[in-house]
Amino acid sequence: MTKDDLRAMPETDYMNAAQLAFFRQTLLMLREEVLMREREIRERLNDSTTLADPGDRALAEESRWLDLRLRDREARLRDKIEASLRLIRDGDYGWCEISGEAIGIERLLARPTATTCADVKTDAEFRERAYRRVR
Repeated sequence: MTKDDLRAMPETDYMNAAQLAFFRQTLLMLREEVLMREREIRERLNDSTTLADPGDRALAEESRWLDLRLRDREARLRDKIEASLRLIRDGDYGWCEISGEAIGIERLLARPTATTCADVKTDAEFRERAYRRVR
């Protein structure tokens, strides 16, 4: 099944077995990519080359700091992927965790780990921006 096949399906087929299988496969491939990036980051972090030049040490430290941030980001994404795979297993994938409405094929194609529909996400982002301005 392709993305175009998903888009062509009627709304009444939302989150049928074929769609769930497509998103499960998408999430599994995404998880493999994340695991590969995590291994690469771990290898770079385990490289304990000692550098004599202060400039080289500073650059290495900056690179290490960026790798630590990337590692945390990849771990969060992996957790979201695992949560999405559990939702598929439980039959709740594709439905907004707040409103219960369909998240929508287009949103899930763009972000397979989405747990809220676009309306709920937009409202949350609006409240977040308003809160930031008040503080």
